[in-house]
Amino acid sequence: MEYYRQVEAEAPWVAGYGFNGGVQCGGGGGGDAAVEGVVRKAAAENAVVVFSNSGCCMCHAVKRLFCGMGVSPTVYELDHHPAGKEIERALLRLMMRSKISSGRHGGGGGGAVLPVVFIGGKLVGAMDRVMASHINGTLVPLLKEAGALWL
Repeated sequence: MEYYRQVEAEAPWVAGYGFNGGVQCGGGGGGDAAVEGVVRKAAAENAVVVFSNSGCCMCHAVKRLFCGMGVSPTVYELDHHPAGKEIERALLRLMMRSKISSGRHGGGGGGAVLPVVFIGGKLVGAMDRVMASHINGTLVPLLKEAGALWL
């Protein structure tokens, strides 16, 4: 049983930004900024957003952490999304610009960047940042401030 709100590929924010069937971002152009804008909009409209891959154990762990705390994150499963790869690249760029560790699995080159978590519209980062916040006691206040937790 899933305790989080999984957003389907046909979600309104996708259609509203021209992501019908995928985005062509590889050539530079304005596509990269458009994808980042969509990511930021999705993050701003929800208290907790997890960009995930349905087969990723770290993604599953972060979703379970939030559910165990009584938080219902909005989850975007990028492996089921037509613009998933473009969104994942945009997330990596956002994390690099914010100087946040990507938590990449498998070292340097082409490992996965997911999960990526936003709380209260702010980029928190990958699993390592979420767990560090949980351990040092800053996660709960962040969730309360975002309106995701009412303890």
